[in-house]
Amino acid sequence: MTRTGAKAAIAWLASVAPDPAACRAEWERDPRGIALLPAGRLWDVLIVPEGLGHPTLDVLTRLIGRPGPVLAGFGEARMGYFVPPGTAARWLGTGIRGVGGGAWIAVPRPGVTVGGMRWIVPPDGSGALTDATLLELALHEAAASARGGPADVR
Repeated sequence: MTRTGAKAAIAWLASVAPDPAACRAEWERDPRGIALLPAGRLWDVLIVPEGLGHPTLDVLTRLIGRPGPVLAGFGEARMGYFVPPGTAARWLGTGIRGVGGGAWIAVPRPGVTVGGMRWIVPPDGSGALTDATLLELALHEAAASARGGPADVR
């Protein structure tokens, strides 16, 4: 990630904080810090369980090249896909946890690994997110591949 890209990503993430300037200053003072940011304003996060996160990312990458931001935590046992606001409230997928309006998520500064959390696909600062419909299709294909059969995505 370039310095300009990192600055844009930090500004985009911090913009949802109650005090964006303080969030940016904290990350500048301690780059290995974690910010607690509210979901539901610019993005929701769908947390995919172990065993499905990386295969889903592989499918998404084949479909669209670069998905929206993807955060890995707990030694990459779980991956959080940043999706449009409101997605978490409508999501019905079994085993997928939605983090939306009224919830907060711990986020490391782009470009660093903190306590086992890191950006697999860092935000680019543009506000690009993963389309929820494409994510659902990728989840179906990844799950079907894990079972050894073709996905029935209708």
